[in-house]
Amino acid sequence: MDSTSSANETTHEFAPYFKVYKDGRVERYGVPDYVPAGLDPKTQVQSKDVVVSSESGVSARLFLPNINGPHHKLPLVVHYHGGAFCVGSPFIKAFHNFLLSLASAAHAIVISVDYRLAPEHPLPTAHQDSWAALQWIATHSNGQGPDPWLNEYADFGRVFLAGESAGANIAHYVAVQAGATGLAGPNILGLLMVHPSFGGKDKEPSKMYGFMCPTSAGFSDPLMYPEVDPNLPSMAGAKVLVCVAEKDSLRDIGLAYSEGLSKSGWGGTVSVFETEGEGHGFFLLNPSSQKVEPLIKAMVDFINQD
Repeated sequence: MDSTSSANETTHEFAPYFKVYKDGRVERYGVPDYVPAGLDPKTQVQSKDVVVSSESGVSARLFLPNINGPHHKLPLVVHYHGGAFCVGSPFIKAFHNFLLSLASAAHAIVISVDYRLAPEHPLPTAHQDSWAALQWIATHSNGQGPDPWLNEYADFGRVFLAGESAGANIAHYVAVQAGATGLAGPNILGLLMVHPSFGGKDKEPSKMYGFMCPTSAGFSDPLMYPEVDPNLPSMAGAKVLVCVAEKDSLRDIGLAYSEGLSKSGWGGTVSVFETEGEGHGFFLLNPSSQKVEPLIKAMVDFINQD
């Protein structure tokens, strides 16, 4: 067998996400539909891309809603995208469009972090990148950070962490880090956990997760089993909204997460919003669904309620 054909042999295949070749190359299934930042004519939301860390190469996309007349500071939503830790980006059309809608409806400034993906960057790199991004965002809380939009428009007294699926997993991790370390600057009021992805009580992490996170300790891994994290009671935020979908295979995981938080000693309030008749990530996969608007409204109400 020649070296070329040998190099083209696969050692791991995790459809529909990625496969790994014998020479170490990673190939993802499907072609992402990237969209540029700019002014969205429908919502009048402006977006732009910023470098979070020149060292790691991590960047983010900022979304600024239309501001009429003298502006006041806007709530800040720090978002982490889903995609099983190995696909996805705020620069991809589905995520970009959803965040446009959220920024417009909530009249909030949204920043979505383009963390590095597994398996090229094994977990917990995505979590560490995301925590570092919040620390970078926090440097703007005195109005002296490197990005003018965050300095001028973000209300650091009203900060929310948000994510869907694996991104909700990351948002939870970041909130725990912020609380445990006493992060100065942002006042994190709450978490938006949409279709969160964690391990089940009787279900070990998948083989794909084990491949992406070679240091995982199985049922003792706090990334997948938040209830084993001794820092959980210190989690930042006083309220959490857990959004689940009736036909989502992770629905029970989301409900178990909400119940676990209530029993953890954390002390905040947890509420659940369920979408009937829809599956995992439906708002990204089928944005024209009539069920998307009520989901966004639940998120907006959570952000803007006193």
